[in-house]
Amino acid sequence: MATVGHSRLKKSPTMVSSLSSVRTIIICLLVVALPTVVLLHRRQELVSAACASAPGSGKAGWAGDLRRIHFCWNHLRFSEGNSPPETLKIARHALTLHSALARRGHRVHVFTSPPVEAAGNGGAAAMPELHFIKGPAGEWRPNDAWSLFKAEDDREPFDVVHSESILQSLLFQAVAQSPEEPFSPDLNSTLHGQPLKVVQEIAFFKDYTHHVAITDSGGDMLRDVYQIPDDRVHVIANGVDEEEFSPDENLGRSFREEIGVPANATLVMGAAGRLVRDKGHSLLHRAFSRLVKYHPGMYLVVMGLGPIPPAKLKAFYNAIDVFVNPTLRPQGLDLTLMEAMQCGTPIMATRFPSIKGTLIVDEEFGHLFAPNVEALAEALETAVREGPRRLAERGRAGRNYAASMFTARKMTAAYERLFLCIKRESYCSYPLHFDL
Repeated sequence: MATVGHSRLKKSPTMVSSLSSVRTIIICLLVVALPTVVLLHRRQELVSAACASAPGSGKAGWAGDLRRIHFCWNHLRFSEGNSPPETLKIARHALTLHSALARRGHRVHVFTSPPVEAAGNGGAAAMPELHFIKGPAGEWRPNDAWSLFKAEDDREPFDVVHSESILQSLLFQAVAQSPEEPFSPDLNSTLHGQPLKVVQEIAFFKDYTHHVAITDSGGDMLRDVYQIPDDRVHVIANGVDEEEFSPDENLGRSFREEIGVPANATLVMGAAGRLVRDKGHSLLHRAFSRLVKYHPGMYLVVMGLGPIPPAKLKAFYNAIDVFVNPTLRPQGLDLTLMEAMQCGTPIMATRFPSIKGTLIVDEEFGHLFAPNVEALAEALETAVREGPRRLAERGRAGRNYAASMFTARKMTAAYERLFLCIKRESYCSYPLHFDL
């Protein structure tokens, strides 16, 4: 099994002013330098089929075998209202996706570590069935999880087993440090051991039945660098609950008052995420410290340090003029960027292929910068020159794009379609009657 990718711990606000195998199923912990989701199913020979695409971009009006798509599945139209042609038994571990699949009628089993607080089995029949391993709360024991999975699979075989994990990039963290900042012992030891660990894990790639990357650049890397056959690589971008994240000016105004941002603030910037090195907060702090000397009416609001409900995050996104994400993970695609876009907030992010090729695909959506203090300071200065009104225009453009691409419903529909294709080859053709 693997770590959770789609669900993440929500943070509380602080303000900063001016395995082995069973039959032919393989479950593993994927540790690679890109956020790749591995889909595992009983081995089946995939038949390559010619893809017929409509003239133009190759996305609109596309038809053919879903296993031969090279672009992100989120561009396709899947029915989000029709019932699936059949229900599946799925073993997986990701909160937003597995809950949505359960609501669609699929039987989802989650194998995970014990919760810190007492938890039931989801309460409603439409929720996943939870299997907790024994041991201390929050402690992951892969061998115990495997035993639980095998017992359930022996009782009734799963149609799909879905596992995922991320290895955070430490190289960019080291490069982004200021010259006077010494490397920590932990960073030194991890950097020394990381390359060998990645190489060892990549050796297992050929045994994985399907790979799903959450960005187009991640999919290209799997095909071109790791030489995974085209029909085993798919790109499905993550999505966020569009009902939890949406524009709300009044909510944003109230949040500003609540945290003490003065009404005459010239520009309010925001950042969110765990206060850890790879989130790039140190980079942002140094760049903002330069800027605020010349623009004292600017404010920076940082969300972090503890759990916080989506409603509070929604208020935060609506309260800021621009959302800044200085991530140092070159293959990452933080959900905070999608949440901000859904709220109509323009985004500013590190110019990595994963972000440039999937999120800020149009310069109207926001600004990109190289992962260094000088480039970030220049991007912040640009935002100051544009001002809230121009930034709001960018936010509306980004909102329209996100609403068509990065919703939980879109993500769930794409995964459901892939899982059906994995179980039955006749479902691999697109479009089918239930897609319309």
